[in-house]
Amino acid sequence: MLDLSPMRAELAAQYDLSPSLDAAEATRSIWEKAARVIPFAEWAVHAPYVVAINRLKRERDAVILGHNYMTPQVFHGVCDVVGDSLQLAMAAREVAASVIVQGGVHFMAETSKVLNPGKTVLMPDMAAGCSLASSITAEGVAEMRRRYPGAPVVAYVNTSAEVKAAADVCCTSANAAQIVRGMDSETVIMLPDKYLAQNVARQVPEKQVVWWDGACIVHEQFTPADLREFRSFHPGTRIIAHPECPPDVVAEADFTGSTAGIIAYVGQEKPASALLVTECSMASNIADAHPSVEFVGPCTMCPYMKMITLEKILWSLHTMTTPVEVPAHLAEGARASVQRMIDLSGRR
Repeated sequence: MLDLSPMRAELAAQYDLSPSLDAAEATRSIWEKAARVIPFAEWAVHAPYVVAINRLKRERDAVILGHNYMTPQVFHGVCDVVGDSLQLAMAAREVAASVIVQGGVHFMAETSKVLNPGKTVLMPDMAAGCSLASSITAEGVAEMRRRYPGAPVVAYVNTSAEVKAAADVCCTSANAAQIVRGMDSETVIMLPDKYLAQNVARQVPEKQVVWWDGACIVHEQFTPADLREFRSFHPGTRIIAHPECPPDVVAEADFTGSTAGIIAYVGQEKPASALLVTECSMASNIADAHPSVEFVGPCTMCPYMKMITLEKILWSLHTMTTPVEVPAHLAEGARASVQRMIDLSGRR
């Protein structure tokens, strides 16, 4: 875990990071992307970091890949490419810069390194993990293969490089049903998210989908009763759920989709009000793009995603830490699984 006190002392000695209305004014065009969720006075706290990071990106020949669950000041302020896991995986292959800073969690940085073995991939906080990724190991993959001999293994991208290497193909929430449907087997193993697997099984009834007992700490907290109660107090609000939610929660929703699918749905439908049954930052990061939509209701924060801050990104670029490495024998297998996912996704 990062020792914040010496880090802050070093950054303060090298950069003027005091709240600044001048810096806020200089970055007003960036702030306007998040104006609905970040007051301008608050932006004055973030702006000095945004200025320093964007300057360092040019000096270090770096790009920042940002997941949709990043906080708005990170997502809009410093990220060069934003999206869900599939979009970031595909974008990582096209990066021309020599340095990638991962605005997300550890498995995403591993995926970027696997797809770009010759580039430096920096993780601003190595402790930013994932409940799904930590729920399974290569031994767990082997156990599932013993239970279901001959069945292909579809590994969610929310897994370590070790697990990806032990699988046959990867998937994201955006393409999971398509990947499972494309497997040349009646039985398909999905791991590690049991709820995503159960929701996919409903979409692909021609397959016997079996799963590992893992779940996302964000999405498993929602219940059908929560949504019914919310709907009773807010009739007409469109309820939009992520497929990592339990199937009975998905059944209560008006629409279910990946993070990219949710964004597309909101943009197409433009409901008067919407409840996003997913991570909190999703609504914040798309709010300004859809000013006619009122985003309402409770949400759940991912503690791992929120470990990636402007301060830590600045430190990462300042010190060029912490580089992510994947052993060559794992990288080769993981790369094959990710590449097969990308190839299958391109055949829609």
